Amino acid sequence: MDILVIGAGIIGLTSAYALAREGHAVTVVDGAARAGIGTSQANGAQLSYSFVAPLADAGVLRKLPAWLTQPDSPLRLRLRADPAQWRWALSFLGACRRDTADRTTAELLQLGLHSRRLMHELVAREGLSFDFASSGKLLVYQDAQAFKEARILMDYQSGLGSRQQALTRAECLALEPALSDIADRVVGGIYTASEDAGDCLALCGALQGWLAREAGVRFHFSTRVDGLRTEAGRITAAQTSAGTLEAEGYVIANGVGAQGLCRKLGFNPLIYPLKGYSLTYDLGETSRAPRTSLSDVHNKVVYARLGNRLRVAGMVDIGSVCAGVDRCRIASLKAQVRRYLPRLNEIGAPKEWAGLRPARPDSKPLIGATPYCNLWLNAGHGGLGFTLATGSAGLLADRIARRPSLIADHLFKLS
Repeated sequence: MDILVIGAGIIGLTSAYALAREGHAVTVVDGAARAGIGTSQANGAQLSYSFVAPLADAGVLRKLPAWLTQPDSPLRLRLRADPAQWRWALSFLGACRRDTADRTTAELLQLGLHSRRLMHELVAREGLSFDFASSGKLLVYQDAQAFKEARILMDYQSGLGSRQQALTRAECLALEPALSDIADRVVGGIYTASEDAGDCLALCGALQGWLAREAGVRFHFSTRVDGLRTEAGRITAAQTSAGTLEAEGYVIANGVGAQGLCRKLGFNPLIYPLKGYSLTYDLGETSRAPRTSLSDVHNKVVYARLGNRLRVAGMVDIGSVCAGVDRCRIASLKAQVRRYLPRLNEIGAPKEWAGLRPARPDSKPLIGATPYCNLWLNAGHGGLGFTLATGSAGLLADRIARRPSLIADHLFKLS
């Protein structure tokens, strides 16, 4: 089949890869000048297949006052006179129940473990260069009660196929010596040896090259998709800033942009932009940076090593719908790094970045069919796009082919 994939971020490119390997003739279109320079550009760099708990959890209500009033809160909520935000927020609050969060965690873990298998197959098969490392991940706790709750979640996830271990303070420091400067604040950690890290932007570029060279995939950059033409329950063409593009099948995989395209077609995927921030530090011989991927659970900041660089990412802004860097938020993130890694000894100033994560209220992406018989979705991954990309692409290919998948048939579908 001749398939047009809308979006050249990590979700669109892994979708194109999976479909091209199936023998489809694939074209990719994106409004940006090159692959991966939207939300995929400078994300947290962690492939956290086992850490997929949803943003909506049972503790949200007690956290709301801080989100609304504290400017340096890890999650900041700005209420807007925007019906889309209120619809999303009400649905989000409806998902903030323990039974719902547990079920969502189990479902996302299925997709995460599937994604890990397919990511390792991709790396082994194609040998793409993107600073990929199986460095493991350590969640570092500074609060005894939070660590206790984390061990309960670890036990729950162990029954779902996740392999993790609880570490004492001494074991955390032995695993990652870079934590020694905050040793007195560490109460314990949850370690998963099977987690990976990599440069998402570099993978996007490598995938684009492979697809063009090995699979004959055509790319249209700087080409905005304004809408999809329909007739008798089918998509007949994509209307773009460069003219009309026709195909037999269409995949919407353009992150935040998927919401507008779907709404024009008469259905609502409930995708809303959540802004996140990152810093990328260049390292030298005297730099004291972690080798293991870390998560500062208390401040919701992640650290990932990318060769001679360190990626630091964190914060969620709900209600900030432009991708520009907020100076106060980026300054707060820099302060967190100074407190956490006081002897980082980086080279020069870090590269600053902000991007819009395409989030759904329950944190579950939509993968598969739509009301139109030749249109499919792969969108709404929030902060888990890099982690879930290969699994989502594999599931999309399965559903387009109408064959059984390792992921249950009823999951991640548009209701």
